[in-house]
Amino acid sequence: MDIKTEEKLSLFVSNVLAIKKEFARHHDLTKRLAALLYAQENKPIDCAAISQCHDLIKNNAGVFSSFRGNMSLCIAALLSLSDDPERLLSEAIKVFDLLKKAKLRASDYLAVAAYQIAAGTDPGKYSAVVERTKAFYDGMKANSRFYTGQDDYILAAMLGLSDLNVRIGVEHIDRLYTRLKGEFWDKNSVLALSQVMVLGDTSDDTVKRLLALRDACKAQKLRLDRSYALSSLGILALLPVDIDVIVNDIDKAQAFLRSYKEFGPRYINKQDMLLLAAANVVWEYASNGESGVLTATLSNSITNIIIAQQAAIVAVIAATSVVAASSSSH
Repeated sequence: MDIKTEEKLSLFVSNVLAIKKEFARHHDLTKRLAALLYAQENKPIDCAAISQCHDLIKNNAGVFSSFRGNMSLCIAALLSLSDDPERLLSEAIKVFDLLKKAKLRASDYLAVAAYQIAAGTDPGKYSAVVERTKAFYDGMKANSRFYTGQDDYILAAMLGLSDLNVRIGVEHIDRLYTRLKGEFWDKNSVLALSQVMVLGDTSDDTVKRLLALRDACKAQKLRLDRSYALSSLGILALLPVDIDVIVNDIDKAQAFLRSYKEFGPRYINKQDMLLLAAANVVWEYASNGESGVLTATLSNSITNIIIAQQAAIVAVIAATSVVAASSSSH
């Protein structure tokens, strides 16, 4: 692990410590994600700016708006990192309405997808990107009916923003899914993995590299082959970095974070810790100019992939909490 990666990890730790006591109503996972987003931009976290953007969301989105859901802190953090948060939020709400008109259902995922599109393209292209997003989603739904749902909205928007041909992209996703579904037990996560892999070379050599990376990680007890972690595994497989280097860097990043009390097993479980370590390493590889053209293709998508991954975990935690609260009330 080089000095730049260690500096990025140190910044992430500082950001987590700074935001730890803020936003009491929000889950620690979303606070860590906000800290991660700031670290990715090489910036110390600005809790005041995030709070202002969170208030901006409250003042501009209705009480029942998806922008005020479980991912509101993430959206507030993203807005706070932009040059014009008020304008960007207004544009994201417009895109959200376009996505709903395209028959995608209101949800936390759709709010993040709307932000992605508003931040990732010009207003004159919103309709075209929304149309592409819906086409990618419908194509995946047709091929994988039982595993395509609202949790695919963020990655569908990512694909909508890309230069991929929709028909060819959907065919490649289906081919990757068919090839990989026997290799991993969580079929829903395999679909997300396939959406990530389609951004790069989809040849059998890339699939072999993915599986080799999985096995190398497993040998070091880094279980990136489990639910929600597969997206990170896919990004890493696409980046032109030696497999042994990847495994070593993630292992060192995880150990570095664990050396801080706030990142101990009492506060962060093993799988969440692995995802944070992997995310930091992925971003450092992507920012390395020596990584080549492939990284340039992926760089605009990496943030969205990691947010989609974290959003899926937050949704599961939120649903579990609701069930637990309902059970305890009876």
